Amino acid sequence: MKPNFTDEQLVIQLSESNKRAFEEIYNRYWYKLFCISYHQTGSKEEAEELVHDLFESLWNRRMESNIKNLSAYLVISLKYLITNLVKSRITWRKYQEYVLLNKMQEISSTEENIQFNDLSAAIDRAMKKLPEKTSRVFQLSRFENRSVKSIAEELHISEKAVEYHITRSLKLLKDDLWIYQTDN
Repeated sequence: MKPNFTDEQLVIQLSESNKRAFEEIYNRYWYKLFCISYHQTGSKEEAEELVHDLFESLWNRRMESNIKNLSAYLVISLKYLITNLVKSRITWRKYQEYVLLNKMQEISSTEENIQFNDLSAAIDRAMKKLPEKTSRVFQLSRFENRSVKSIAEELHISEKAVEYHITRSLKLLKDDLWIYQTDN
């Protein structure tokens, strides 16, 4: 095929499945398209792959395309492929960030559950060390949110005695559970 065919003539011959016309288009535009692609992606492999995909699409759609300006058509098609590549990278990054965030939340949740279970077990052990009445007053006060007056009536002791047991249990638990205290 003569190298002096115009782009318009090459497009017509391409639409007639002329392989030499396709080769001429490839030889004319491959380097220009590669340079554009490489400039946008920064990767030789990705640039080559995008240009390859572009020419493969050009050949596969040769019968249905209505190309008026071959150079503009190829550049715009390449920019479309580059845009799709960038979008897929962004989507992939967002997906990776989502997976990483979920893993971090799972780890955090697991650690919190372990810490909660450890603290609960430590409280149970500390509660068993308290005298029976002191332990009962503390449970009614802190776990059942009962008032001092209500506890006094139920246990038939004075409100002052209830306050004494609560104060005593808090002091003993604080001493026993000091390792779980934070600065907050």
